[in-house]
Amino acid sequence: MAVLRAYRRFVVVAYQFLPLLLAYARDRRRYLLFGGPRQVSSERRRKRARSLLQSMLTLGPTFIKLGQLLSTRPDILPPEYVEEFEQLQDSVPPAPWPEAQQVLEAELGPVEEAFDAFDTEAISGASLGQVYIAEHDGRRVAVKVRRPGIEELVAADLKVIRFSLPLLMRFVDETRSFSMKTLADEFAKVIREEMDYSREREMLREIGSNLREERGIRVPAVVDERSTDRVLTMEYVPGTKISEIDDLDALGIDRTALAETLQRTYLRMIVEDGVFHADPHPGNLAVQDDGTLVFYDFGMSGRVDPFIQEKIVEFYMAIAQQDTDAILDTLVEMGTLSPEADREVMSEVMELAIADARGEDIEQYRVQQIVSQVEDTIYEFPLRLPPNLALVLRVATVVEGVCVTLDPDFDFIDVATTYLREEGYIEQGAREAIEEAGQQMNRTTQSLFRVPPKLEGVLDTMDRGELTVEIELPDDPPLARRLAARLIYGILLAFTAFSTVLLYAFATVEVAAVGAGATLLLVGLLWRSFRGQSGIRAKPQFTRQNLRQRRDE
Repeated sequence: MAVLRAYRRFVVVAYQFLPLLLAYARDRRRYLLFGGPRQVSSERRRKRARSLLQSMLTLGPTFIKLGQLLSTRPDILPPEYVEEFEQLQDSVPPAPWPEAQQVLEAELGPVEEAFDAFDTEAISGASLGQVYIAEHDGRRVAVKVRRPGIEELVAADLKVIRFSLPLLMRFVDETRSFSMKTLADEFAKVIREEMDYSREREMLREIGSNLREERGIRVPAVVDERSTDRVLTMEYVPGTKISEIDDLDALGIDRTALAETLQRTYLRMIVEDGVFHADPHPGNLAVQDDGTLVFYDFGMSGRVDPFIQEKIVEFYMAIAQQDTDAILDTLVEMGTLSPEADREVMSEVMELAIADARGEDIEQYRVQQIVSQVEDTIYEFPLRLPPNLALVLRVATVVEGVCVTLDPDFDFIDVATTYLREEGYIEQGAREAIEEAGQQMNRTTQSLFRVPPKLEGVLDTMDRGELTVEIELPDDPPLARRLAARLIYGILLAFTAFSTVLLYAFATVEVAAVGAGATLLLVGLLWRSFRGQSGIRAKPQFTRQNLRQRRDE
């Protein structure tokens, strides 16, 4: 039955996508079987992206999620498609209450027994679930219920995507075909995780715990006794949608301060905590009357390992300092940019991106504009984005857009740089440099302590007449004497110089002066040995006269 459903779904999907696939085939061969490639303008790509967007909306929840994931992958799609898919909001009309009731009661039992009161009118609908308001233990709660029948639909759609991959591979080059295969695997993992409300519950609890002490931040608490794999119950925290500017002004909210709070909170989640809310579109952000920022919907969330955290900090600092070489180095180290990429070309792209985004004031430029330029470059070269790094890129772009909506003059980089400085990342870099210099000094000191015993061993060997140096020189005793003198002067000079430093550090100045005098004397003797004929010169073994003599013999 599941296989038959997958085949039926395949026919529906193919019907939606076939016109676009034929258009892509004609881009490679004008007349499908023969002819040269066609040039595709940006306007044509944007028109196709809009058509594909409508097809995804028609096909429903799974493909809406796929479009959202594709909007984070500029290494697979041209920028026109990425921009269009960014418009996909996780908003779908909710399923009828009787169907959702079956899911809810299968998990928690009769609704009237699980809750004191329950409003059967959903307050929001998403591609994978829908939310209701209820009462439990005398307080209002939000109940998120998985969409009825979504498991079977997603399973069928994932089969369709796997069936379609071999066909799609014919329309892309080898590097993007690899990216598409990894994207298919990633998408299957992501959508299954997002349908697992137990995972969302753990992420919500962890992020809420991390931000508990932060002023002006609110994360709903989980009601564990009314939560399962398909139902998530949490406290109900009302608020004004963050994009409702007029309502925020009516409440007297400082929008600039709110934008800074939003930016700093995401920096903390990504750079410090390593776990972050990954879907910051305005529908998932609200503001309470006192200005507190509220986060909703933790189904899309991610983790950042310490190495990527460190590189993100370096990336922000490199952008702030307009250091294109450091930007490229960071991208290479993160695995985003190929080490074989043309650094000169990439550097020019970065410089243009910064210059374009900078504006009249050299410090006022937008990360979103820089990211857009980088996305264009990523598609052209083409590069690959690690999954969590793709989420971070999307978060940075969406958050910057929300901040600019709140305050058109919001300086994303200035806030980021200030935050990194306050949290000690900039000073930490200085401390690391000092620590590295100290380690280098320590290694140098150890070497200095190892050298005198070795020199002493050499001198003892010389004193015993056991030092053997094999060198082939012409029969020139004065030259041999000069070389021997220079060698001895150099060894003694190294020893006396080091001894002078130690005497100055641990003895009196007068004693150190004696060592300094001996050092200067050896410097003079060594300099004098070079005043004469310098270098090693040998008589030519073959001259005309020499050859004539050999011929006569």
